[in-house]
Amino acid sequence: MAELLQITEVFVIVTGTSNRHVRTLADEVDEQLKDRSDRDPLRVEGITESQWVLLDYGDVVLHVFQADTRAFYDLERLWADAPQVDWEPVRQEA
Repeated sequence: MAELLQITEVFVIVTGTSNRHVRTLADEVDEQLKDRSDRDPLRVEGITESQWVLLDYGDVVLHVFQADTRAFYDLERLWADAPQVDWEPVRQEA
């Protein structure tokens, strides 16, 4: 992203299945970043409605969408010139 947008290095785009799921995903990322690196977001948007939550950490911006909202804004199309990295979560054994 840095080559295209000077204000951040990485956009992370995630889809949640409901308002509660979107809020929980955003809260968990925030908590993990605080615990692991003592980082707080510079800006938080949309947490009340939880259709689209934005957590801005400066070099990393997290977008957590509900599916319909993600499709409507289509950030992947808007930033199609940016390199994309597909990520698969590591499943932890119980």
